[in-house]
Parts: sequence; structure tokens; C-alpha cells
Amino acid sequence: MQTIRIASVLLLGAGMAMAQTSSGAKPSEAAPSAPKTPHSFDVSAIDTTADPCTDFFQYACGNWRKANPIPSDQVRWGRFNELAEHNRYLLYADLKKAADDPKTPLQRKYGDFFAACMNTDLADKLGDKPILPVLKKIDDLSDKKQLGALLAQLQTEDGVHAFMGFGVEQDQKDSTKQIASTAQGGLSLPDRDYYLEDNDHMTKIRSQYNDYVVQIFKLAGDSEDKAKAEAKSVMDIETALAKGSMPRVELRNPDNVYHIMKLSDLDTLAPGFDWSGYSAELRAPHFDTLNVATPDYFRTLNQVIADQSLDNIKSYLRFHAINSMAPWLSSDFADANFNFFQKTLQGQVAQTARWKRCTSLTDRNLGEAVGQDWVKENFPPSAKENMEKLVAALKKALDEDIQSLPWMGPETKKQAEEKLAAFRQKIGYPEKWRDYSKLEVKRDDLIGNIQRASAFDWDWEINHIGKPVDEKEWGMTPPTVNAYYDPAMNDINFPAGILQPPFFDNSKDPAVNFGAIGMVIGHEMTHGFDDEGSKYDAKGNVKNWWTDADKKAFDERTECEVREYDGFEPVPGTHLNGKLTLGENTADNGGIRIAYQALMNTLAEEHKDSATKIDGYTAPQRFFISYAQVWCENRTEQTQRVSAKIDPHSPGMFRVNGVVRNFDEFGKAFGCHKGQPMMPEDPCRVW
Repeated sequence: MQTIRIASVLLLGAGMAMAQTSSGAKPSEAAPSAPKTPHSFDVSAIDTTADPCTDFFQYACGNWRKANPIPSDQVRWGRFNELAEHNRYLLYADLKKAADDPKTPLQRKYGDFFAACMNTDLADKLGDKPILPVLKKIDDLSDKKQLGALLAQLQTEDGVHAFMGFGVEQDQKDSTKQIASTAQGGLSLPDRDYYLEDNDHMTKIRSQYNDYVVQIFKLAGDSEDKAKAEAKSVMDIETALAKGSMPRVELRNPDNVYHIMKLSDLDTLAPGFDWSGYSAELRAPHFDTLNVATPDYFRTLNQVIADQSLDNIKSYLRFHAINSMAPWLSSDFADANFNFFQKTLQGQVAQTARWKRCTSLTDRNLGEAVGQDWVKENFPPSAKENMEKLVAALKKALDEDIQSLPWMGPETKKQAEEKLAAFRQKIGYPEKWRDYSKLEVKRDDLIGNIQRASAFDWDWEINHIGKPVDEKEWGMTPPTVNAYYDPAMNDINFPAGILQPPFFDNSKDPAVNFGAIGMVIGHEMTHGFDDEGSKYDAKGNVKNWWTDADKKAFDERTECEVREYDGFEPVPGTHLNGKLTLGENTADNGGIRIAYQALMNTLAEEHKDSATKIDGYTAPQRFFISYAQVWCENRTEQTQRVSAKIDPHSPGMFRVNGVVRNFDEFGKAFGCHKGQPMMPEDPCRVW
């Protein structure tokens, strides 16, 4: 539940897909070579045969898409991925050196973690032995009354999450407080709709998922008949939990997920679950109250526990325990997991190289350990200084934008300006690194390392309960190619990983940088004022700071975006969900406007003529092309379908065409006329 702290990210899942070495690797896996270095504003990517006023995505990215098919180990390939691959390789090189010849105790720790992951021969030799102790805990469950204590142990000691989530969040009504929180969980498919929708596509996915569950149980030693019976238990329980789960769109509204209750109230909400046993095993500071984000779900959970036999519940827990570690067990488990979750669900052709997966795993588990050395080599102080200047320029532009809004009254504008003035920013990496000295890492115990790292993270997070908020903590690791806005913190966050080409390049003219990283900054700032962020005040509390008239005008404008994006169809038969993607779409549409205004301000301050051409394009044209090329991408059809269900971000095509068609400055830059696809008669505008 730590993700509550980074609610609004630039690109879901755009973090690094990480790496592996020759130490312990199978002989058939070649040593990795350095990927090409990404660069900004690629003239060769432009398809000049396309009309920018008809399809600007094709114009800006057409040749890039032709030259960059999806690699076999990816489900999408875009400019984010290019940079993530580049960063991943650089981090891999650090991990390889640390594994082979560590210079510091910290390097030895993350080097050993990486080396353990790379030892596939040992993983194949061990089979399922590393998870047998966890399975024994589950097998020893002899009474449903013991379920609470067991779930807490699985979560805190073994990194196995089943039935529900538990974590820490800032109190929505008092952001200075950190409180315990619990919410729905326990599903393995991407969304509740995968269990509930009655159509051929979802029916087929459920059948294939059932086959995978059967396969996992057989690999763990079950007979064919027992595996099928256990798989039915998993499907029955997860389907019941899905029926009680709040839809993804409703989860976006903070008012829907805030229900402060006494711990004792949970006994009334779900009397069949031993809450006292659960809380006693959490290793948490004392708490009497908590936020029960989804109360109806826990009523459903109570019914599931009552309806299902103890053996069925144990089958469900066994599957979640095995499935959570399957990618890191022997190759038969890892291959089965890949074949369903990556190949079947998302259309990935080939398994990601072990070196990439192990680099990713190390970054996820020791992110601020490996990040310390990574930023020393890849993020000079000058980059941070330049980024701070860009942020200041965007803040000024957003302030001007707020002041110029024709639909917002002076009272609400004053509140919006106060919120903007209170924005905090974090750039590059943490001021204070996390201390990993208490984390034990063994070079020959990958599963144990993952479990101990999970327990280490758990203790770090759970001990936030009751403590003052530390505004300097980060929710992403330094090499990550992403950014985020945190509404409870009211801060914008830009890891070092994204602050390089194609997003930021000191050698390029202002138009290119404002179109790329400037838009990223503007996007995150606008999140503070989207349909979700607008519910939070300057202090990060959920509080209405709008007049009724202004809120009505705001809702009318966001509804325009909902209708617009509902109409977009990434693949035949699958439409975007305008309500699910509303926050990100608003951030895109607002972000490009304030980035453009910041560019115009900068050119004026530097006495530069925006009509001056570079590479044959004016500054406004270079701005929009630079913006569009950030979103150049190809995706598998399967990924498009999954994303339409679960991703609050629109695909690249609509992050380009859906945005420029709403901004009249684009039409002016490319000589479009009203009525053309990229310059409609009725554009949407919020900010």
C-alpha cells in the first residue's frame, strides 16, 4: 500500500526493467552489450508524408515507429523504454562490478543480492525447496481462527500478500499524521473485471488463468486431480473477492476510500476474521484506529471465510505463496509464470533476459543502496541546478495560467495560488539515504534475500505509524524513468533517471527541453489541480477550497475530457475509459499549456525570435514535435487491452493527438484550420 504515497505518476510501470551478469548465468545467455544512447528531437523520426493537422502522432513518430519494432522481450517499446534500457545497463554494470569486486560493505550487500539472483543453476537445482517453509506454515493452519495471525506472518515475514492490503498512509484530514490503513486485495489477474465480465475475451483469459494455476500446483507436487480441485478453490475465492472489490474508477475518489474506524470495529465488519491475532503479528507500533479504505470488501471477505472450507482457503494461500516467488524459482516455475502473465496476457514473445530481471529485482529491493553509486556517476550537480531553473519557470507559467482562467472566480484563484506556492519539489535523489545495515543478504539464497528484503521494507514502512511525516522521503528509486505528484505531500518528484535525453538535454535549444521535460514538470504540477488533486488543499488535506460555481465549471470541463477520451479506440472493440484516465489526461492537457507558456516567457527574456528556424522548424513547431516524440511507441494488441482496463494513462497516440487537438497554439504553429482532426471546432480545456 506504499503506492498510496505516489498516486499520480507520469507513466505507470515506466520504471526500469532491470539487469543480470555472467556470474551464474547459463552459458546460452550472451553477455549484454550497451544499448544506444537516447537523444532528443529526432528529425529522422518525422514522417513528412503525414499531415500534422490530421494525425500529429504519425507525423512526429511515424518513421521512429517503423524503425523501432517491439523487441521480443518487451510488450511495448517507446522513448521511455529506450532511456530505461540505457539506465538499466548502466546500473547492471555497477551491479556486476559490485558482485565481482566490491569496494564497500554496501556494494558487497547489493552485489551479493545480484549474484544470488544470477545463479540460475542453483535455482534449478533447488526447485521449490526455498518456499517449502512458507508452504508448511500454510499447511499447519488447522483452524480458521488462526487465519489472521498467519496472514500477518506471510505479509511481514515472507512477502506473500493475500486477501487484503495493509500499510501506512497520511491521514486525508490531517496530512501531518501517518496512520494505519487496510484495503481490498487478494486478486492475481489485473483487475476485478477479468473475473466478472461476460464476454469471449475475458472468458478465454479466465480459462487460461485456470490452466496456469493448475500447472503451478502440479509443479509443486500435486496430482492432476488435486491440482484441478485446488485451482477451482483459487478461482472461486478470487471471483468472490472480485465481486466485493470497489471498481478502479471509484478508487480514484479520495472520499470513497476514507473510513476511519476503531480497530475493535473490524470485529463487527468482519467477525469471522481474527483481527486481534492479525494486528498482534504485524510488528507495528500501537494503533487504536485505522483507515478501512474499502469496508464493503471486508464484508465480502468475511462471507468468503464463512463459505469456503479450510482446505479451500489453504489452497488459495498456497497458490499466492508459490505464485509470488515463481519468477525466482527454478526455470519450470519461472517459465510457467512468464507464459501466462507476460506472453498470454500482454503479448510478450520472449522471456526478459535474466540480467535485466535481476537488475530490476535488485533495484526494487535495495533501490537507495544501488542508487547512491549510480547518481555519483550519472547525475552531475549541474543537472539538478538546471532542473530547478526549469521548475521555477513552470511555476511562474502555471501561476499566469491560473490568473488568466476565464471560468474561475477570484476566491478560488486565490486558493489555487496558495496551493501552487506551497508546492515542494524533489529532484534527482534523496538528501538522506536509507540505512540497509540491518538487512542480511546471502550470496546463495535468492528467495531468502527477497523475503528478508520484504521484511526489511515492511519494518521500515510500518514504523511510520504515529511518527511525523518526513517530506524528504522518496517513492521512486534514483535510476527510474518516471516522475510523480503526491497530493498528501503536495510535492512534485523527478528521479535522476528521467533527467537526461530524450527528456532533458543541455545541448538543445529551449523549445526542445520545454517540450519534453518541461511538459513532464507541467504534467506533475497540473496533477495538483486535476479531478483528484483538486480535492486536496495546500497542506495536503482533503478539503473543498472551491466555490460552488467554480466547482460546477470545473466539473463541466473535465466531463468534456471524459467524453473525448471515451471515444478513443486503441484497438478495435476496446475503448479508453475517460473516467479512469481523467487525471492523467487533465495533467497532459494542462501540462503542455504551461510548458508552452514557460517557453514563450523564456524566449522573451532571452530576446529570441520564436519564428527562427532550427532544422527547418520554428520554436513552436520544435516544442510540439519534442513533446510528441517523448510518446513515440509501439504496443502489442494484448497490452493495449490490458492497459485500457487498468492503466490511468492513455496510450502514446492519444497522449499526443488527444492533447494537441485541444490546444489552439498547436494549430497556429502548423497552419491547421478549424474542422481538421487536430483542430476541432469544440476542443476541451480545463487548465
